[in-house]
Amino acid sequence: MRILLDTHALLWAIDDPPRLSGNAKQILTDEANQLFVSVASLLEIVLKKKAGKLALAATADYFQSNMSQLGVGEILPVQPAHVYRVNELPLHHKDPFDRLLVAQCQVEGLVLLSADPMMKKYPIQVVW
Repeated sequence: MRILLDTHALLWAIDDPPRLSGNAKQILTDEANQLFVSVASLLEIVLKKKAGKLALAATADYFQSNMSQLGVGEILPVQPAHVYRVNELPLHHKDPFDRLLVAQCQVEGLVLLSADPMMKKYPIQVVW
């Protein structure tokens, strides 16, 4: 599967693995899966760090080393097609970062790894 990690899934995989479901752990360790992280998630983490909501390094080295250890194969950039798709989404979720991840999944044909029940309201495949 081609899997896009929701921001919380990325953070839990790095700093709090017990919060991951058993299925999420299997998905993250299955070498047959291709793991993606959105640049939007990286931005969200940096903004939360700057706002004092997260206590982690949030440096380029931090991201690169941890994502390499997780086996993340690609950082997914935000493309105009993703932004245009956000405009077409219903407002099931108020978080603009989450709506962007949904749009990226739709445009790129990705499965979302997320514990957020609101994500299942969108027409994408969500696993946890």
